[in-house]
Amino acid sequence: MVDGLKSSPRSYAQRQSKNPLLAIAVLSVGLALTPAPVLGQQVGAADSPREKSPYSTSSSGQATPGGIAPYQFQPAMVESDFRIDGFLDEEEWASAAVIDSFTQQEPQEGAPATERTEVRVVHDTRRLLIGVRAFDSNPDAIIATEMRRDSDRLFQEDNFQIIIDTFNDHRSGYMFVTSPLGAKLEQQIFEEGEGNSFGTNSNINRNWDGVWNVATRHTDEGWIAEIAIPMMTLRFRQTDVQIWGINFMRNIRRKNEQLFWAPIPKPYGLTRVSMAGQLVGLSEISQGMDLRIKPFLIGGATSAREGGRTSTSFNGDSGLDVKYGLTSSLNLDLTYNTDFAQAEVDEQQVNLTRFGLFFPEKREFFLENAGQFNIATDRQEAVLFFSRRIGLSKDGLPVPIVGGARLTGKVGRHNIAMMVIQTSEAFGQPGENFLVARYSRDILSKSKIGGLVINKDSSKGTQFNRTIAADATFALGNNLSVNSFVAKTSTPGVVDDDMALYGRVGWKDPGWNLFAHHINIQDNFNAEVGFVPRRGIKITKVHVAKTPRPGRFKIRQMDPMVNVVYTTDQNNRLVSRRMHYMISLSMEDGSYFNFMYNRFLEELDKPFKIHPGVTIPSGSYRYGELTMAFNSNPSRRIYQRFSYSPKTFFGGFRKDVDATVGIRVSNKLATELRYRHNDVDLPWGKFDVHLGILRVDYSLSPRMTVRSVVQYNSTSQDISTSIRFNYIYRPGSDLYIVYNELRDNSVSRGFAMDRQLVVKLTYLLAR
Repeated sequence: MVDGLKSSPRSYAQRQSKNPLLAIAVLSVGLALTPAPVLGQQVGAADSPREKSPYSTSSSGQATPGGIAPYQFQPAMVESDFRIDGFLDEEEWASAAVIDSFTQQEPQEGAPATERTEVRVVHDTRRLLIGVRAFDSNPDAIIATEMRRDSDRLFQEDNFQIIIDTFNDHRSGYMFVTSPLGAKLEQQIFEEGEGNSFGTNSNINRNWDGVWNVATRHTDEGWIAEIAIPMMTLRFRQTDVQIWGINFMRNIRRKNEQLFWAPIPKPYGLTRVSMAGQLVGLSEISQGMDLRIKPFLIGGATSAREGGRTSTSFNGDSGLDVKYGLTSSLNLDLTYNTDFAQAEVDEQQVNLTRFGLFFPEKREFFLENAGQFNIATDRQEAVLFFSRRIGLSKDGLPVPIVGGARLTGKVGRHNIAMMVIQTSEAFGQPGENFLVARYSRDILSKSKIGGLVINKDSSKGTQFNRTIAADATFALGNNLSVNSFVAKTSTPGVVDDDMALYGRVGWKDPGWNLFAHHINIQDNFNAEVGFVPRRGIKITKVHVAKTPRPGRFKIRQMDPMVNVVYTTDQNNRLVSRRMHYMISLSMEDGSYFNFMYNRFLEELDKPFKIHPGVTIPSGSYRYGELTMAFNSNPSRRIYQRFSYSPKTFFGGFRKDVDATVGIRVSNKLATELRYRHNDVDLPWGKFDVHLGILRVDYSLSPRMTVRSVVQYNSTSQDISTSIRFNYIYRPGSDLYIVYNELRDNSVSRGFAMDRQLVVKLTYLLAR
């Protein structure tokens, strides 16, 4: 299945309750006794402790008497359109606001930075300009080997990060990351990147591709970055003078030291925009017409060989994507004859469960502002809207998309997200029309209420499927969070038992992470444009975790955890139970050890085919699982990840091995090999599963990269190869050359082979 704190972080941490359950009770009573705000009263931004302080920020970043808060600055307006070259020698930088007071979060929270960082900010009418001098007492020890755009490895090296909350709503933002080599990564943040504040639905859109420019260079004193972010890339309120939330973070990797301008307490990160500083007095800015037109041309050839016969076909096509800012905060996207040939391939997974697997979305049209469609829940249990249900078959094959439109953005405290997509006939199935509409309203400082409507109609006949839902998220202070939703589906022939209900309450602070949630998914709940792996169940989950920091034996943090999952059917009969015990050790160099033990109970009401030729009969099964894992320092040129898991399993035995070795050969070439092995020995049969994945990445520059992925799966006896060349020849415009090959080595298909070569060219026209 295709499926502001005025005080330092240290004093903040000291103020946290020693008893989180007592703190929950106190906060709940306090909320009940607090008068509700008058309709139309501005709540949130003006209530921030940082904004009430009678201080302003000096050029050194320290609090001084003034009339505005610490961690605030006003960027200077500059006239000339100077070139971004990484030198910071233009005279405009001399008039810039200067920020040079950074404090540690790691390893010693609240301590001064061990290396100096200097940030200057100016703007012109069309761009926000940021200059960074990252001083280093040992420039030769700077860790920077990654040049590829959007690479996860960028977070494991020296880097500088920026987050901008353009709506100053303490919830959302745009995040930009760069490194000494000029590598780029950008992402959209929704709900502070935590979804329901516990990470089960992250609301971090890593695949958003914003247009921005950066130039870097090494110096005898460290490294420099010069950054330009076009106003057209951002959405913001339509006011003459802007106030934006903003924060900066620097990672000094060899020391595993994380520095913040506006301090963020553990265990939070830069995405905690409610604790960011402020950029004030921003005026005379323009997005121009805010119109972006991106046509594309695509051509290629496909070859299929089976049974000694080979057939070849050639194809070409074109399409168009349009993005228009209806207002500075509301965006309209249009697409015609959409094609996703450049999207990265899915990483194969081994499924030894009875339920479908979740594969993340990677297609560009569905990714920007994707978080605005989310309703917070645990994706392992229910996702009400799952965009991979649109334009992909059940087997993951592309279904042609005729066209679509999407409206996303914010109007005051109202969040709007709407999408209409039409697909064409494919694989013997008629075309389908999809409507997804999501509305929510910000209330209090970081809470919201909203609803979701999804409609799926067949172009022929009377087949349809609908989902309606209402949800609420309450963030009560910085630590307590409550989430809930109620949903109903509508399908021809189904008249009852078609609802789902969800509730969650939790507490998270520097010392504890506690939550409990319950979800009830009735037998006929049928969210065809969602991801619901299991129906007719009630799941209760309780999670208790503490994060002590022993400060010895090179251990930075420990994470002991107990997690209990209790699942019944609709008649409250126990059908599954998992007791999860874990302790992990995060070391000072970034490596970690993890030890887990799971105890399972599974009631199989019908036989379960786990592998070709191996079926587990119905019955009651109890089994245990031990897992030992180690990850080496991920910043090293040669790094490893390894886990070993022996277990009893459905009346038999099973051993899992998962090993990864990666080598950064140079700042241009990197490779990673992953091998997974499942050895299963059951009374009803034995089998082995082998999965191998080899990645090779070569970067000629931050704008020109080649990625190769080779995968082998012993169950399907497939060897798949994908090679993708990407050249960003101008910001927002790309050339892709993609080669895909699938070799089926099974005797039944006679060693068949499918090959595909695709060339795609996009060109961005912006006004």
